[in-house]
Amino acid sequence: MLKVKIVPGAAETEFAGWLLDALKIRITAPAEKGKANAAVITLLHRSLGLPKHSITIHSGHQSARKIINVEGITEKEMNARLASASDKLKLD
Repeated sequence: MLKVKIVPGAAETEFAGWLLDALKIRITAPAEKGKANAAVITLLHRSLGLPKHSITIHSGHQSARKIINVEGITEKEMNARLASASDKLKLD
């Protein structure tokens, strides 16, 4: 499980650091018709090197705060990959 705080409509899609126990993610997609959720899934699947079906939104589908299920990777490995990706990954 990964807690995230989403900021839709941002200038760039990027990781913006940690807010307590939640990863802050800025995305260019608007918060309408599932576009922001799809962008979060895409960013995480690319960053973690996992297939899209391994990453699902557990709760918070219509909220800025979400809990994401990540399968196929340990929490320690996930944190290491996110730390590495946050230094270099920008999609826009």
